[in-house]
Amino acid sequence: MQEPEYTETKSKETTIPDINTQAGSITKLQPPVQSQEQWLKYGQQVSGFLGTLPDYVGNFFNQYKQPIISIGLVITAIVTVKVLLAVLDSLNGIPLVAPTFELIGIGYSAWFVYRYLLKASTRQELTSEITTLKSQVVGKDSSES
Repeated sequence: MQEPEYTETKSKETTIPDINTQAGSITKLQPPVQSQEQWLKYGQQVSGFLGTLPDYVGNFFNQYKQPIISIGLVITAIVTVKVLLAVLDSLNGIPLVAPTFELIGIGYSAWFVYRYLLKASTRQELTSEITTLKSQVVGKDSSES
């Protein structure tokens, strides 16, 4: 028995057969679907939108000024409280600071009780101070209601 002979032939162009086409044919690239004019049209639309964006934002802010400010204040208050708690937590980690704060708090509470709560005359003074403070905050005399 003789072995079959194989001969290799080399061509100048190597083609990769495409699955969807016939074997040995060259797949040509399709021209771009969108022409240069279409891209310019998209660019003009985007630049037009970006040109009117400050007007849209300004109108939105003018229309919803009060809710935006309220939300901003709430977020600012939350962030401030979290930062304050983080600072206090870090201070409590320092030795002797936490017990010192506790002693200051106990001392102030004892002074407050001695100054305002033991005698009837000082309790009336505290009540009048609270009433004055409420009228300053609210803007009217709260004893009328």
